[in-house]
Amino acid sequence: MQLQQLQYFVAVAETRHFTRAAETVHVAQPSLSQQIKALERELGADLFQRARGNITLTDAGEALLPLARRILADADTARHEVLELAQLRRGRVRLGATPSLCTGLLPDVLRAFHDRYPGIRLMIEEGGSHDLVRELARGALDLALVVLPLPTASPALTTVELLREDLVVVSSPEAPRPGGGRRAVRIADLEGERLVMFRHGYDLRELTVAACRAEGFEPDFAVEGGEMDAVLGFVRAGLGMAVVPRMVAARSGRGLRVTPLARPGLYRTIALAHRSDVAPPRAARELQRMLLER
Repeated sequence: MQLQQLQYFVAVAETRHFTRAAETVHVAQPSLSQQIKALERELGADLFQRARGNITLTDAGEALLPLARRILADADTARHEVLELAQLRRGRVRLGATPSLCTGLLPDVLRAFHDRYPGIRLMIEEGGSHDLVRELARGALDLALVVLPLPTASPALTTVELLREDLVVVSSPEAPRPGGGRRAVRIADLEGERLVMFRHGYDLRELTVAACRAEGFEPDFAVEGGEMDAVLGFVRAGLGMAVVPRMVAARSGRGLRVTPLARPGLYRTIALAHRSDVAPPRAARELQRMLLER
């Protein structure tokens, strides 16, 4: 079994077309077909059901596809690791993070990393913890900043707790103060208040909704479905209030009133995760060290 054969197999699986797959990997279509047939002989099973104009995966093909993607991703990581110079003058780091962490925690750390290693290319992917865990597992990311507990148990990942961050309530300065003007508000004080809510998949959405339900009420959404920047913009416009991380509120405080939550409050635990079975590339390990020492 050759990496090239796996690359051709993945291309056909993704395009469901031999000619388009050959164009994707820049090889003649007969050569691609021959390599696929050789792979099938090696494995002792057909990977595709071939019908005119309709290419589908067999059960064997469905089983091989995620493994092939992971093998190719690992091979790509190994290639980049070997190509890195000893002084980390070049390379790349593929880092995943939730949007709120991209706004709050990462800018200062990434600036320090870039100043020290200007030749390292930083590739950032934003997403919810569930999506980032999936991308880590399939080898598409080197590291990810996720919110604990993970949405599903994943023994293939190693996580290291990075920080615990308080959540606060943000509102427009022109709107009435939450909680009747108290210096700190309780979750119960949000009952009946109009909230600006993140889209599904945001850890902050699940955390806020669960806290409201624990107090015996369903939150009232004025607007829902936004990303972090949109949520803050809607709050500034006076559409409602939102529960956001303290770091995000501190960085985006212009045009926002920030009110802490009364004890015990709400917080989230941020962890740095990577695959347990593959060591992160050298550049990623250096970024990991800077994040843990920040």
